[in-house]
Amino acid sequence: MADLSSLKELGTASEAAAPAHVRKVDSLGRSYATGKRKNAVARVWVKPGSGKIIVNGKEFAEYFARPVLQMILRQPIVAAARDGQFDIVATVAGGGLSGQAGAVRHGLSKALTYFEPGLRSVLKKGGFLTRDSRVVERKKYGKAKARRSFQFSKR
Repeated sequence: MADLSSLKELGTASEAAAPAHVRKVDSLGRSYATGKRKNAVARVWVKPGSGKIIVNGKEFAEYFARPVLQMILRQPIVAAARDGQFDIVATVAGGGLSGQAGAVRHGLSKALTYFEPGLRSVLKKGGFLTRDSRVVERKKYGKAKARRSFQFSKR
């Protein structure tokens, strides 16, 4: 019987050791996170403010001209119901516009959880904290592209 009670104690000890998500803020009151998508890497800073979003020194609507990309970028803020409460500054490099928008979204989600750990469950349910690992398949030798073969002719 003593064995079972020791097992019970072990169970409560492991529950207490579960990772508690703490607030990560720098000396200027900002949270920082890195987001990635395809070949794009985004560095994102979040601080309390009026809701301005700057990407590579431009207003986000100017940088991401397509409405779909703007919607992708704003998804975590809308899901967390924090619209107009944070100023966001992002620098993004590599890939195309679609990958860059996804990278900023990923970085923004992570930065929001660092700033306000209570938002983690909402963003996790929305799938914003998961890095989309799909990247372009490499070209193989003897092939026209990654999988496409050259046209076959019997002659």
